[in-house]
Amino acid sequence: MRRPSDSTKWTGSVSLDVSLIRNTNDIFRIANKAHIQYDNDINFWLFVNDLNLQKIEDNSLVNRGTQHLRYNRKISEKTKWEVFAQGQYDAISEIGFRGLVGTGPRFKLSKNDNYRFYLGTLMMYEYEKASNAIPDRIQEDIRGSAYLSFSLYPTETITIISTSYYQPRIDAFRDYRFSSNTSLLFRIFEDLAFKVNFNFFHDAFPVTSAVPETQFELTNGLLYTF
Repeated sequence: MRRPSDSTKWTGSVSLDVSLIRNTNDIFRIANKAHIQYDNDINFWLFVNDLNLQKIEDNSLVNRGTQHLRYNRKISEKTKWEVFAQGQYDAISEIGFRGLVGTGPRFKLSKNDNYRFYLGTLMMYEYEKASNAIPDRIQEDIRGSAYLSFSLYPTETITIISTSYYQPRIDAFRDYRFSSNTSLLFRIFEDLAFKVNFNFFHDAFPVTSAVPETQFELTNGLLYTF
């Protein structure tokens, strides 16, 4: 989610999409995304809001939201210290509320502008309350949160960006989560690109047995920049 800021310290974007379709079913969708970033080379702030609701009749196909706040402090050319807080819900995964607070170092592994690699090794506190369908389930844990992030620009027309997280419980490593987001862009013309995005998520112990351990989302589309 980090964006190159060059000489501009503040960058951001906000979007709101609402649609209502009626055919043999009533289909409703609302999505809100906000991205606000401040970077002065020493201090880095990032706030992300992502809400998505899709319903057919009274059945939710997607109902999730995430708010994420992150701060980085530059320690050296290769090391930054991170602090973050996150709140989220996901009705499909039976998560009424999940709150995270964490901190740890972030390392820059490569100086090459065409091949950028970063490694984060953080510790976090997690509070998780199940949805109303399971009112008594509340879980509090300490988890590790290790991530590898990279941006590759092998040619002028191809871009590969990926971040993968591994988050085990410190007292029970078999209880872990793994998630990955990868985007592949092929530039067709100077301002037009074809984009493939793949989200993968695995939870070794989901909230209930009715929730699948593995979920993924694959999307294709066109990206126009100007």
